[in-house]
Amino acid sequence: MRIAFRYLLFFILSISAGTCHAQTQSSGDGPEANPGRPTVSTPATLTPKGYLQFETGILGASTSPEFSSRFGPNEVIKLTVFPPLELLAVGEPVAYSTLNGHGMDSVADIFLGAQAVVKRGEGSKPTIAVSYFHRAYDGGAPELDFGSPTNSFLVLASADVKGFHYDANAAFNELSEGPVRRAQFGQTLSISHPIGGKFTLSGEIWHFTQPFLRGHAVGNLWAISYAARKTLVLDAGFNRGLTSTSTHWEVFAGFTYLLPHRLW
Repeated sequence: MRIAFRYLLFFILSISAGTCHAQTQSSGDGPEANPGRPTVSTPATLTPKGYLQFETGILGASTSPEFSSRFGPNEVIKLTVFPPLELLAVGEPVAYSTLNGHGMDSVADIFLGAQAVVKRGEGSKPTIAVSYFHRAYDGGAPELDFGSPTNSFLVLASADVKGFHYDANAAFNELSEGPVRRAQFGQTLSISHPIGGKFTLSGEIWHFTQPFLRGHAVGNLWAISYAARKTLVLDAGFNRGLTSTSTHWEVFAGFTYLLPHRLW
């Protein structure tokens, strides 16, 4: 309970700080956040050049091949250094999990990567990008159903069609268990649509092969987001696993905050 309370306090303080800072900016000033959370799919478009963007959240999950339950905060930091190139860092400060009545908490994995736009689109013409991630630190925490790639290469596409926005990804990953390395393939499709005011509804279907389990992880995700400011977007939702080797349930909440002061 003490661990869960610390996670909740971390989340509340983070979102409160983001809200207070964002309130110093008028809605018509400055850049606009480009959230990548909470979907599995990542947008092909980049964040504004020279601005740090933080994507902060908490995620609880139950019933997966590696755990009975799992809970922890997560963080993604993005910085576009010049228009075609964005640098990213992804990690979890700590993850608490249980298996067969035994609990443990540890730092989860940390990834470093980059994303580059190879074709800029507009409207229904998709923006195409590629990205690469490398696992810089393996914390040993139990993983979600699609695992923790040592190396990951993605092809991304994003566009707006008749009032709907979509993000589609194709993933080519390298998974490892000890000296054994195997290829993993994944596909994700997220579709979102404004539902009134500052709210947006997102639905997603995703699939990853599980080479070490000889199975497939498939999930259906639904989320709602609220644009409190141009630089602050709140979100919450759930994911339902659709196969026996998928994580059965995941619930999450978080926010995306773009620091309104340009670094250069």
